[in-house]
Amino acid sequence: MFKKLIPALEWMPNYKRSDLSGDMSAGLIVAIMLIPQGMAYAMLAGLPPVIGLYASTIPLLIYALFGTSRQLAVGPVAMVSLLVLAGVSTIAEPGTDEYISLVLLLMLMIGMIQFLMGVLRLGFLVNFLSHAVISGFTSAAAIIIGLSQLKHLLGVKLEADKDVFKILFESISRVSEINPITLTIGLVSILILIGLRKFVPKIPGPLVVVVLSISTIYFLQLQQAGVKIVGEVPKGLPSLSLPVFTLDAVMALLPIALAISFIGFMESIAMAKAIAAKEKYKVVPNKELVGLGLANIGGSFFAGYPVTGGFSRSAVNYQSGAKTPLATIITAILIILTLLFFTGFFYYLPNAVLAAIIMVAVYSLIDVKEAKHLFKIKSVDGWTWVITFIATLTIGIEQGILIGVVFSLLVFIVRSAYPHVAELGYLQEEKVFRNIKRYPEAKVDPEVMIFRVDASLYFANMTFLEDKLCERVGEKPETKWIILDFSGVNSIDAVAIHSLEEIMESCRKGDIAFLFAGIKGPVMDLLKKANWDKKYGGNLRHLSVEHALKAINK
Repeated sequence: MFKKLIPALEWMPNYKRSDLSGDMSAGLIVAIMLIPQGMAYAMLAGLPPVIGLYASTIPLLIYALFGTSRQLAVGPVAMVSLLVLAGVSTIAEPGTDEYISLVLLLMLMIGMIQFLMGVLRLGFLVNFLSHAVISGFTSAAAIIIGLSQLKHLLGVKLEADKDVFKILFESISRVSEINPITLTIGLVSILILIGLRKFVPKIPGPLVVVVLSISTIYFLQLQQAGVKIVGEVPKGLPSLSLPVFTLDAVMALLPIALAISFIGFMESIAMAKAIAAKEKYKVVPNKELVGLGLANIGGSFFAGYPVTGGFSRSAVNYQSGAKTPLATIITAILIILTLLFFTGFFYYLPNAVLAAIIMVAVYSLIDVKEAKHLFKIKSVDGWTWVITFIATLTIGIEQGILIGVVFSLLVFIVRSAYPHVAELGYLQEEKVFRNIKRYPEAKVDPEVMIFRVDASLYFANMTFLEDKLCERVGEKPETKWIILDFSGVNSIDAVAIHSLEEIMESCRKGDIAFLFAGIKGPVMDLLKKANWDKKYGGNLRHLSVEHALKAINK
């Protein structure tokens, strides 16, 4: 019973000593990576950098107990940080006490939404977020994230923050105000991060640039030359506090809470499943929702901000030898020790370096190859990517993903309203029935029309089916029998059944009889409820097209 509620009870009693070295190594490396990243992402979210460290403690410990992935690295991520800024900055000024309070409430709401989705087994809802939408949104958001850090890279306080075109225009118009030392520190950091990632991937680039930049600022006292630094980072652990709850704030934050709940879970489950497939164990989506939900709920009481599983850190965690969630626990403990004893080390950390870490991290999220791939296979999916990308870039983060989702659902509705249908003919040598448009040599009996439907039938696509049948019957006036091959029909609704009856009655006046072949069990159950077994008798029970042809001596 408890093992079902707390997945950690499955791996803890059976922990192998041989896994310890891998878990310790991975825990240390991810902590080294997460400390600067957590601070950078908190800054991206409009929060004090220390909140990124707070978000990397309690939530990690909770997820290690309740999550089902053994290698997923949970914590602050760039995408969620941007969404937090986009949603909460419309209500309060970033960095203020009111803003921080609203972020804590947002984290609690996200946790509650994910937890309830997991308990109610609603994980399937994320399937309505098409991959094309997520890829287009992520690519646009990555550009917005990167450009939002220009103010820290240039050392210029830009007024524009989320509109990429305004950011670029203002940056160009204020080029004379750029702090050359700040820009140099940022650019050198970017080059080091890219170089280490490409040529020496085992060395943690963020840690290297953090140490080098802090040393440089400290010895040369460059903060006196206008280089912005992090400054005092509060020492110690966050105290327990309750998020301030008001109905107006909840209603204002609900849209962004839903967006982060879905997008955060999708990012998390995608990585968790990929690693689980390689390691041959099972990740349970609904339990993952519970684990992430509890992690966010717990973090909201300890001054954190929304967390989820990250792609890059999870990959590093896995490649560094993590075998169990103990690696995540070790990461959290190391960050707790950092908060207790080493926050003073970050006093001279330049904001430009944190901006560089963010820019390099999100660059890989821009996925133009995916757009080309989608256009190559099916252009409408490519257009879904493009529309989501443009909408996110030009209109806004929340509106962009909403437009993408609505467009993808419209595409789905249009596809289902115009299902694939085919008239079949017989290939004598192969002894199979195939679409006569693809196989013109297939034999067709002028008195028999075999019509296959390759989709579920419901109220919206029955007019299309009727039009196609009538069109073909008009082209084949000798038709006496129509055999409907239902082997591709997985479900049918009451309106579709009624429409079929009307079609059959209309055709019966023209002396055309209907036979059905390959009806699946669930569809047959519904047809029986409509008394079709009494109305049409044996015409329903043909297991295949061949059986139906034998019944009419063809």
